[in-house]
Amino acid sequence: MSLFFLLALPFLGSAVAAVLPTNARTTAATGAALVALAALAQVLWLMPDIQAGQVIEEQMRWVPSIGLTFSMRMDGFAWMFAVLVTGIGMLVALYARYYMSKDDPVPRFFSFFLAFMGAMLGVVLSGNLIQLAFFWELTSLFSFLLIGYWYHRKDARRGARMALTVTGAGGLAMLGGVLLLGHIVGSYELSDVLAAAPQVHADPLYTVTLVLILLGALTKSAQFPFFFWLPRAMAAPTPVSAYLHSATMVKAGVFLLARLWPVLSGTPEWFWLVSSAGLITLVLGAYIANFQSDLKALLAYSTVSHLGLITLLLGLNSTMAAVAAVFHIINHATFKASLFMAVGIIDHETGTRDIRRLSGLRRTMPITSSLAIVASAAMAGVPLLNGFLSKEMFFAETVFIQSYPWVEVSLPFVATAAAIFATSYSLRFAVKPFFRAPATDLPREPHEPVRWMRVPIEALVVICLLVGVLPGAVIQPFLAMAAAPVVGGALPHFELSIWHGFNAPFVMSLVAMGGGLLMYVLLRKGLRAGKYTQPPLLGWANGQRAFEWVLNVCNLLARKFQQVFHTQRMQPQVFLLILVSIATMAASLWYSGFGWGDRPRVPASWEFWLVWVVGCLCALGAANQAKFHRLAALIMLGGAGLATCLTFIWFSAPDLALTQLAVEVVTTILFLLGLRWLPKRVLMESKAEQLRARLRRSRDFIVSAAVGSGLAVLSYALMTRSAPQSISPFYLERALPEGGGTNVVNVMLVDFRAFDTMGEIVVLGAVALTVFALLRRFRPPKESLLAPHQQRATSLGIDLNPRTADDTALSYLLVPAVLARVMLPVLGLFALHLLLRGHNEPGGGFVAALILSIGFITQYMVAGTHWVEAQINLYLRRWIAVGLVVALATGLGSLFLGYPFLTTHTAHVTLPVLGELHIASAMFFDIGVFAVVVGAALLTLTALAHQSVRRQRKPASAEPSPAELAQKEGVVRAPNSEGDD
Repeated sequence: MSLFFLLALPFLGSAVAAVLPTNARTTAATGAALVALAALAQVLWLMPDIQAGQVIEEQMRWVPSIGLTFSMRMDGFAWMFAVLVTGIGMLVALYARYYMSKDDPVPRFFSFFLAFMGAMLGVVLSGNLIQLAFFWELTSLFSFLLIGYWYHRKDARRGARMALTVTGAGGLAMLGGVLLLGHIVGSYELSDVLAAAPQVHADPLYTVTLVLILLGALTKSAQFPFFFWLPRAMAAPTPVSAYLHSATMVKAGVFLLARLWPVLSGTPEWFWLVSSAGLITLVLGAYIANFQSDLKALLAYSTVSHLGLITLLLGLNSTMAAVAAVFHIINHATFKASLFMAVGIIDHETGTRDIRRLSGLRRTMPITSSLAIVASAAMAGVPLLNGFLSKEMFFAETVFIQSYPWVEVSLPFVATAAAIFATSYSLRFAVKPFFRAPATDLPREPHEPVRWMRVPIEALVVICLLVGVLPGAVIQPFLAMAAAPVVGGALPHFELSIWHGFNAPFVMSLVAMGGGLLMYVLLRKGLRAGKYTQPPLLGWANGQRAFEWVLNVCNLLARKFQQVFHTQRMQPQVFLLILVSIATMAASLWYSGFGWGDRPRVPASWEFWLVWVVGCLCALGAANQAKFHRLAALIMLGGAGLATCLTFIWFSAPDLALTQLAVEVVTTILFLLGLRWLPKRVLMESKAEQLRARLRRSRDFIVSAAVGSGLAVLSYALMTRSAPQSISPFYLERALPEGGGTNVVNVMLVDFRAFDTMGEIVVLGAVALTVFALLRRFRPPKESLLAPHQQRATSLGIDLNPRTADDTALSYLLVPAVLARVMLPVLGLFALHLLLRGHNEPGGGFVAALILSIGFITQYMVAGTHWVEAQINLYLRRWIAVGLVVALATGLGSLFLGYPFLTTHTAHVTLPVLGELHIASAMFFDIGVFAVVVGAALLTLTALAHQSVRRQRKPASAEPSPAELAQKEGVVRAPNSEGDD
């Protein structure tokens, strides 16, 4: 399980960093660096197995019935990327310790940073396509948090939003692509997919699959036409930029292209789509970089260009080009991380990144200047540095490409032009800030940073030099190990050397360096004078303006749609939803046909008909009384629910009947509390108004009758099916041997469909928290409120007319206080009884939670919310949190034991007095359900109940309320915001 531990390590470190004090900068930075170092050590520990050609695979079954597993896979390529992610992550964490200000919430930064590292490791090590897509989206999410870390800055918020929007949309497209790819192959396991190239190429869905996957890869790696988001992400702290550009986020796109190269490449579609995007990005990024006045912006556009180079190499359908792409991924990570950190030092020590203001730094910052110059030379591809070697391989592939004649002729010239641009912007980076007379108008006096802030740059620059001087000994074995899985077959013969003779690639390098020098000289005066505010010939092209225009158009269309279909009244909204449901159901039945089953009918009895006649009359009465007396309508609605409960009993479904009965009680109280929020009824004096109201009620009655009758007909058709056509026998036969329980309904909820139940309790908890957050800041109108003491004093002669009194006052008449006191322990014991017996007898966590909630609700009804909370502090939000943790831990426990998520295990335990007990692990999951439902039900109902009682005025010695604090701080609050919980 070493790969699972490797993946979990950064996320565990992130959780620890999140709870550190805000001022624990050194602790957070040291912890982050140690986590990255431990992960790097584990990756290096696996190197002998990877060198031997092994593919390390580890799996935990998740949903094996549909082929979904949590799969980890490390081959040479994944190993290389894991080294980059953890190694550069360690160096950036060390660098960030000295870069980040003491005023920043540094632990929060390192929490996001480590989670970002974990998400990228998840992408790299995923052995399942759907799992890869999950971590892919996590990288977008955590990069959003890191780019927007300084959220008080407008450019940071905009850059983070743009990055999340573009890469998130591409991620959705990629998810569709991997789903299609898995469908074509018949498996989502990466090993199966990589071995199915002929099958994928021959499938009619290949082109659609390829386009969708490329949308995800190209948006993530900022390729044309999506490269506009990356320069705007420079609002992030420099450590984030260094990490994002070198080893994470943008490298995820080229990682995906290289990862799926064996299965998707080799076709004309791949060649034209991938190579075209890469070539355009290579040239445009390098050209635009020459006209940037911000050092980080220059490096950002250079990253765009270098990613275009890698993409172009992967698009050439050549195994040697794929090897060159992997090599440049490594080289670019080393020199680009060092350059960004050097820029961060310059900004940190001088107070500016503006190239036009910087000069002469080699005198005041000699060591940093030397490191930055060497790294920029590697970026330009100067001999004896690592960038030169991969650039030579790139030139060789453009010269010896076998394609259309015009491609073979033009591609070397375009590649040389891009290299000229690269040399020019590298010279601008290396010359202007460091040479000539020192600047005198800088915000800070330049000086060298502390020693340890330079160590990461020194380490990376040394790697650039060693790879450039001794490539065969230093990097060739590792490159062969990393490139072999990418080519998906026999690795082409290659030899890394600093001299391959006087050949065409070397001539192209000479031309690129000479042309770059000439271009730098020609542009220098104009750039110094501020002549070029934007790149010439590209003034019309502005990706940010295009992005914002698209957002504005979407917002405009959304407003138009809202004006046409939206209303603040709930009734029309519900009416439209029901109409759409009816139309959808009718269309599906028209298309698929409809008929009764051949199952023998059971003769009806007069008792059953009587129950349903009473239920129907209650439903009709509720609809009729709703216009006169809401409380009477609510009582009749409960009568219809009781008829449904008796129907469940009639059909031998005691679990459903018990649950229905408890739900009826809770929802009735919910409606009672909600009645106070409804507007008072106004008598309609106009005959036209009365006619419109009558027509509206008639329309609603017809629609309701149609829905109810339709569902009744569908239920009857389903129940008349013969047993082989239903799923009931499956559960009846397997409940006891596979689920360990005789209560089939409960076994379904906590075992067979436990994953659905897990999602449902998460939604339930989220809804309860949302209701609580909303209602704690709002109150119904003053005239709808009656103080509890006034209600009690007038309860005997209270006027129950809903126009003159509060309907909830009836609740104080229904439940005597003495009876309520006795009900709580009795209902608590009954709830425990239902919880413990639920796996084999009628009961379970859900209904037990409702029973206990009823016991507590009665206390609130007779004593008021504040009295109950003063006597029993329930901590309802903690109930939800603990319940979710218990349910999740139950599922993860089966994973750690080697079984699929939420697999049930049973055991027989013999205890004194109690004797032999049958215990299923699903019981603990049911306990989690119980806690969530109790917390959610009570949190929702008490949030409503709190609104009926105004908070008492606090004594002078009490602490000020949030409203009073806000008033002291000068914050204007909404009129109904007093009394926040």
